Amino acid sequence: MIKVQNLTKSFGPKLAVNGVSFTVERGEVLGFLGPNGAGKSTTMRMITGFIPPSSGSVSVGGHDIVESAIPAKQLIGYLPENAPSYNDMTVHGFLTFTAEIRGLQGMELKKAVHRVVEMCFLEGVLHQSIETLSKGFRHRTCFAQSIIHNPEVLILDEPTDGLDPNQKHEVRTLIRRMGETKAIIFSTHILEEVESVCSRAIIIDRGQVVANGTPSELKMRSELAGAITFKVQGVSAQILKEKASNVQGVRKVLIVKDDPIGSIVRIYPNSKSAAEVLAGALGNMALQEKWGVEELHIEEGRLDEVFRTITLPETVQEGRK
Repeated sequence: MIKVQNLTKSFGPKLAVNGVSFTVERGEVLGFLGPNGAGKSTTMRMITGFIPPSSGSVSVGGHDIVESAIPAKQLIGYLPENAPSYNDMTVHGFLTFTAEIRGLQGMELKKAVHRVVEMCFLEGVLHQSIETLSKGFRHRTCFAQSIIHNPEVLILDEPTDGLDPNQKHEVRTLIRRMGETKAIIFSTHILEEVESVCSRAIIIDRGQVVANGTPSELKMRSELAGAITFKVQGVSAQILKEKASNVQGVRKVLIVKDDPIGSIVRIYPNSKSAAEVLAGALGNMALQEKWGVEELHIEEGRLDEVFRTITLPETVQEGRK
């Protein structure tokens, strides 16, 4: 549904987006991650045709966004950052206006407005002017305009920005449900959203794609992925470390907590694929030693660690070690 090829955008001497390429299929929710200034919003603006690329191409539903702009844009629902709207309009007036722009008329228009009002829980503010809305309701209203024509493609720039925890949950649930039949790209700084909503994620840094995979695949790039957390009662952390270090397949052991009530070490296998075998061996060792094991589990890895490792300059990473 979305095909981006070698997309580049320059603003004078600044190269904001540099050779970005990826695809998004129907039924896929793509999380778009990156630090501030990485080129996320610029890329999304080019995908929607809001700004032209310096080079490269974007096609939406087989239509080039520059050469066949109208049929491409008819397929797109777009929620820009900062959720722009017309302050003097009521919520109902704004949604009716955007539906008319999308070519909806008569009963079809009324049904579309009713549908998005229900989906975005706007019944209580329907006849308020947008300038009187809280940030959360203003954002919901702008989200509603992006889906009013039931688009096949959704481009959402930080759709949960400014929402309270309940509202975030509602929007995430809505995106996940719509992602079953649409192609969706949404940018976010909230990594838990990627794990809960996305089928795939891209990390962009300094205008280039630096990682592309499912949340599980990206987490496997974490140093922590495949490590084993081992907590034992009544044993010093040093003894626990020495004993664990002698088990076959162990690469290194780090002390996390030294406490007679429950010492904790983190054990790194020679390879992540060998973690289950090593966990079994550690369990057998604990039985032989007659230790009281409180915790023995394999770590999944952490997306925030992967994000920092990929996007922080090497000089900063070295300074933090």
